[in-house]
Amino acid sequence: MSYIFDKLMMIPMVLIALMFHELAHGWVSMKLGDPTPKYQGRMTLNPLAHLDPVGTLLMIITGFGWAKPVEINPRYYKDPKKGMALTALAGPVTNFLLALVAMLIYGVIFVIYSKTGIFANAMNTIGYVVMRFVMLNLGFIVFNFIPIPPLDGSRILGVFLSNRAYFKLQQYERYSFIVIILLSASGAFDRIIGTGVGIVFEYMLLGLEKLITLVI
Repeated sequence: MSYIFDKLMMIPMVLIALMFHELAHGWVSMKLGDPTPKYQGRMTLNPLAHLDPVGTLLMIITGFGWAKPVEINPRYYKDPKKGMALTALAGPVTNFLLALVAMLIYGVIFVIYSKTGIFANAMNTIGYVVMRFVMLNLGFIVFNFIPIPPLDGSRILGVFLSNRAYFKLQQYERYSFIVIILLSASGAFDRIIGTGVGIVFEYMLLGLEKLITLVI
């Protein structure tokens, strides 16, 4: 029953994480002059518009995956490589903000509980749900920073590559996508994702503990 509850609980978390991730990509691209995300109907809070079936399923099962990529047109950017990098970076940054907000909400609830005793019966459940959401977003961040097309990390890496090397890397996107699916399903990314998430989560937790200590 706990396994079923966990997977059911993951569904809305995944929808939120993926939706805001893709909205961030589209918003930054539009700010850089590209109207494509709006014309493609991707600037919406309807999570179904952003779901990729395979990526969503893997995210629910493994904790990391991908959404349906927002279509962008770098020809609208003054500097295409820089614009692609900024657009790519927007997604992981948004997931970090979601994780940060979730931890702060938990901190507020914990302070209220410590001072008044309210939420006493629900603290374990609240803590579990919040931390799962935090870990989900952090896993999504680390996964997307892997510099393999079409993940965000490959776009960000492009800023530091020559134009020839960058576009050569992007040519392999259709093949690397299959590799990513196979590696994700096999668990080959587990150590990379787990290590990255563990480091970031530890620093966030330490910061939250210090903040709670100051308030209490």
